[in-house]
Amino acid sequence: MLGELRPEAPRRRRRRRPWVVAALLVPAVAAGGVVWAMRTEGSAGQTADAYLAAWQNWDYPAMKALVDDPPEDFVAWHEKLRRDLKLEGQSFRAVRTGGVFAATADDLGFENFAARLTGRGPDLEYEGELKLVEKDRRWKVAWSPATLHPDLKPGRSLRLDMGKDETVPVLAADGSPIDGAGVPGSVQQVVAGLKEKYKDLLTVPNAAKINLYEGGDKLVKTVEEVGAKKRAPLKTTLDLRVHEAGANALKLTKKPAALVALRPSSGEILAVVNNRGGFDRALMGKYPPGSTFKVVTASALVADGLSPTRTVKCPAEQNIGGFPFHNAGYRDFGTLPFRDAFAHSCNTTFGAMAVDSLGSRRLAKVAGDFGFGVPIDPGVPAVRADFPAAKDATDLASASIGQGRVLASPLNMATVAAAVASGVWQPPRLVPAALVPKDGEVRRPLEDGVVKALRTLMPAVVSEGTAHDVPFPAGTAGKTGTAEYGSGKEPPAHSWFIGYKGDLAFSVIVEGGGAGSAVAAPIAAAFLKALP
Repeated sequence: MLGELRPEAPRRRRRRRPWVVAALLVPAVAAGGVVWAMRTEGSAGQTADAYLAAWQNWDYPAMKALVDDPPEDFVAWHEKLRRDLKLEGQSFRAVRTGGVFAATADDLGFENFAARLTGRGPDLEYEGELKLVEKDRRWKVAWSPATLHPDLKPGRSLRLDMGKDETVPVLAADGSPIDGAGVPGSVQQVVAGLKEKYKDLLTVPNAAKINLYEGGDKLVKTVEEVGAKKRAPLKTTLDLRVHEAGANALKLTKKPAALVALRPSSGEILAVVNNRGGFDRALMGKYPPGSTFKVVTASALVADGLSPTRTVKCPAEQNIGGFPFHNAGYRDFGTLPFRDAFAHSCNTTFGAMAVDSLGSRRLAKVAGDFGFGVPIDPGVPAVRADFPAAKDATDLASASIGQGRVLASPLNMATVAAAVASGVWQPPRLVPAALVPKDGEVRRPLEDGVVKALRTLMPAVVSEGTAHDVPFPAGTAGKTGTAEYGSGKEPPAHSWFIGYKGDLAFSVIVEGGGAGSAVAAPIAAAFLKALP
């Protein structure tokens, strides 16, 4: 065509070369002089931009005006796609390298575009292509079904297929699924709590697929989908090996019991085990912690200057605030080092020293450092430990040995043992750290002297104290607890044992089990022996 100027380029699509805007008269040499010729109006890029803008607004008349010889079913193709995909919106954006349109030297141009179709199903994002031709000194879109979507052609269609709600998998720490058949009941309780807590994260409502069909109902492929497979599973901190060891250990008792295990260095919950019934006593049960609370009271005393080697008195019985306190079996240990008073769990020693040396506010402060009164959100429902302000000397003495109105769950007491093992009390968690609310996260470092003393006191319980008859693995440290409840001359008692070994902390409770040394401690030993 005389007078037209086009850049020279090989016949390759998507080569980026500038396209000169026309609508200009250009000179051409002819016999007898110079003649003037009209070149193409506008540019291919301008036509592409105008077409994409009209398409985004479903402006079919404007689109057809930019198409070279639009077919009779031009609008029908668009409306079918809109109807079959249940579209509510769409957007298109030209994709140009360096902002330059791609053109060839043979009256053809190609414009890549990014499309995003939105509606009731999954968003459909893809890169398409506009083919442009030069006709009557204007650029036009050479339209075909492939202009709508690269996979479309006569006889093919895209369709949204709606499905049912799907659930994102819940996994143990090693990637094993824990939300299916054959999972222990205690784990099922945890999973149920997670699914309730993270309902929006774990539930995909109306899972759907955008499928490509040929000949009406012959499935070619799935182009896009939204469902559980498209989301990352929720990986918990549970260690099924540790859980199994706990579950087997709880078989040693027929009474309701629970075991919780933590990783002290991180606060990760490794096992949550309940041996019977539907109540999650491991996380939701609130019990007097008994002598396991003496870990907290001992911390307060040591922090205030008491040396583990200092001698203290441990009479069989002592009146404190007008109420008689006595040791288990009314044993009289006389005068002995504080370390031994802790190992033998002297109620009279701790009750008297709490009143004479600590006071209610001081003990409450240290209890708070071990998580009492601190809300916890491990990822599933869990109660906080309670340490109410003491009303009088008797109430304070009772609190110092984990009786009276002091209440805690097995999870709460496992965090107490974990704090001694790591040197820091931190909120326990069952889910990735990113899901734990940062506003409620409180880490409370213990004083170095307190940690050093407790790491002397707790091993003594196992080596020569109340649990010395129990065959614990070497390196175990702990504290027994016998928490009375009810009334009468010999009220029933819950059996407790809390402890740690390496980077593993744990607590065991047996409801109405009696002496911690006789019931809970052997369960704890069996649990540890089952682990390497």
